[in-house]
Amino acid sequence: MMLRSGRAERMNNIHWEKGNTDVSTYRVVERFISINGEAARAGELAVFIRFAGCNLDCGYCDTKWANEAGVPYEELTEDEIIDYVRRTEVKNVTLTGGEPLIQKDIDKLLLAFELEDDIRVEIETNGSVDIAEFKTLGGNVSYTLDYKCPSSGMESDMCLANYNYIDKNDSVKFVVGSQEDLEKCLEIVQEYALDEKTRVFISPVYGSIDPADIVDFMIENDMNDVKLQLQLHKFIWDPEERGV
Repeated sequence: MMLRSGRAERMNNIHWEKGNTDVSTYRVVERFISINGEAARAGELAVFIRFAGCNLDCGYCDTKWANEAGVPYEELTEDEIIDYVRRTEVKNVTLTGGEPLIQKDIDKLLLAFELEDDIRVEIETNGSVDIAEFKTLGGNVSYTLDYKCPSSGMESDMCLANYNYIDKNDSVKFVVGSQEDLEKCLEIVQEYALDEKTRVFISPVYGSIDPADIVDFMIENDMNDVKLQLQLHKFIWDPEERGV
C-alpha cells in the first residue's frame, strides 16, 4: 500500500505537537468482519473495530455491554489495528463503540489510516462530540453522526455545530422509536437543511416502531432525499448477536 508523504509529515507533526513519541494504545472490545448493517455502505463487507466506553447512555442502546466499566478489552496499537485490517483484505473499516471519538489519541489512528490509500474509514459517532478538528484531517474518513431523538434520553447532548462541517461524504442518522422522534427528525432536517448537505437516514428502534409508520410520515411530509434504513444485521442474525 502506497504511503503519501504529505500525510506522513502531518502524522509526524501530530506526534511532535503533542510532545509524545510514545506508542498509543486503544481499548478494543471486539473486532470482526461482517456486512455493514446501516448507513451509506449498508450491505458491503466491512471490518469493525469496536472501542470501549461512551459518554452517553441512550435508552435503546444495543451495545451497552461495551460501555460497562469492567468490560474486557484488548489494548492494541495503531500498527496492530491497521495490520489486522490489512490482513482481512476488506476495504471498508467502521470505527464504532462506544464512542470512537472520545478515545485517547484517536486522531493519530485516523491519520495512520489516512496513509492507507485503498482503505475507506467510517466513524460511527453519537453526535455529541465536536468533529471540527477531526474534519481538518481530511483523507479517506467519513462520519456517520447520530442525532439522538427524544426517546434516547440524550438529545440535550447533541453538538449541533457539527452540521456546519459535514459534507456529501458524511451521513446523519436519526434512530426513531416514536411519533415524537419522527417530528423531531423532520424539524432538524429542515432547520439545518441536512438533506441538501449530506446523506440522511431514518432507522427505527428495533421492535419499537413499525417501519410502515415511518414511510407514511415521510410521504406526508415530502421527505425527499431522506432514506429509510433497516438495520440489516438485526434481520440476518439474532438481534442480540455480537460480532456480526
